Amino acid sequence: MLRRRQQRDTLTVRLPDGRDAGVLRVIDPRARRLRLLVSERGPRLTVPPGVSVQEARRFLDLHLDWLADHLAEDPGAPISMRALAPGEPARVSLRGRPLDVLWRDSRWLRVAQEDERLVIDLPAAAPADAARRALGEFLVTQARADVGRWLPRYLPGLPRAPRLWRIRPLSSLWGSMSASGTLSLDLALVLAPPAAFEYVLVHELCHLIQPNHSPAFWREVEQRFPDWRAQRRYLREDGLPFKRELRALLAR
Repeated sequence: MLRRRQQRDTLTVRLPDGRDAGVLRVIDPRARRLRLLVSERGPRLTVPPGVSVQEARRFLDLHLDWLADHLAEDPGAPISMRALAPGEPARVSLRGRPLDVLWRDSRWLRVAQEDERLVIDLPAAAPADAARRALGEFLVTQARADVGRWLPRYLPGLPRAPRLWRIRPLSSLWGSMSASGTLSLDLALVLAPPAAFEYVLVHELCHLIQPNHSPAFWREVEQRFPDWRAQRRYLREDGLPFKRELRALLAR
């Protein structure tokens, strides 16, 4: 049987502040409900088959305030939202704490946290993108250390361990667990408070028990991480800036 493909087009809406915004409408045969999200790629509305354009627009009209809040951009972006440039003022979030960047001339390239600062030792002859790549590697190492510390706590209650796990930038999701048992986590989580990161890890691990979002799934999450509601709400309301910050810091 051939699987029906997604269909895509763009709907333009007028936000409460007068701005026009384009929303990618994706008709997905697997969707069961209308779902609106905003990632660094922009707003996207996932629509089940059979939902008309008029119904989609009515749904968007009900969520215009939410959409405007999540599309708000500050023209004078804080330095934590700027691309990393050697010698320029910079700030990097790490585990929910903003760290000012200290640039130092050095023979060796190195990124390390020293107290409340992130120190980047950079040789004068280093390639232009060396600091960006080194920062990305540093963040991956920090994220892997966090997961490595938390994971053993939850493995005993699982039917099996993840087949493998990887940490990388994700456009809209915070994490996923594939049918084969591959765990993927968004690198931006290491910028956020640790409790939010740990919640996403627990959430995805529970999909090894319940590959859905049924009440039974949420009971598994509750048993392992009672504070999951607060952390899920935090990521929904305040998580997107961490994705934007990561994208800005690692921009080529």
